[in-house]
Amino acid sequence: MARHIISRGVACTMQPNQATFLLDFLLPQIKSEQSITKKIISAVPPDKGGYTPNLKSRSALELAWHIAVVEMWFLDAVLHQRFADTAPRPAELRTCQNVADWYERNSVLRLPRLASLSGEELTTPVDFIGLRNDPAVAYLNIAIRHSVHHRGQLSTYLRSMGAPVPAIYVESADEPYPPSPEAAAQSAQRPPAF
Repeated sequence: MARHIISRGVACTMQPNQATFLLDFLLPQIKSEQSITKKIISAVPPDKGGYTPNLKSRSALELAWHIAVVEMWFLDAVLHQRFADTAPRPAELRTCQNVADWYERNSVLRLPRLASLSGEELTTPVDFIGLRNDPAVAYLNIAIRHSVHHRGQLSTYLRSMGAPVPAIYVESADEPYPPSPEAAAQSAQRPPAF
């Protein structure tokens, strides 16, 4: 059964098979982007979580938590067909590495559940804080864009705080591709696909 949705004043219809196609297309992208996001969050040195490039900017730890918790918020909205409140950062998450580990653990819990959603569940309209009312599956794309945007923001903090900047797509000045023979011997990892 098709769902009729009004999004930004425009009527649209999404069929369950279209929603399933989008899920199949977006889930591998989410997985790929999550590994990069974890790498960037983990790159913040343990003693630099309070770093901020400007008084109006979030600290590195605040920004890392924002990336992690809001992505789970979007994924949960798809799973439950509604947006709930975001969770406060647990007190035990004192470093960006702690946040990266939390992010990985929570992602692993959600991805199989997302993969099992039906086309009907994926086409369910979900209200986004009164601003839009899109099929649940559409929020996977927004989750990716939100995390990539803020991950880029956090990556710009790294060099200023004295930390090396990991490769995001293929290479960075601190992580060239192809890697040196020494670096290649330490890691058989290929650059992520994008």
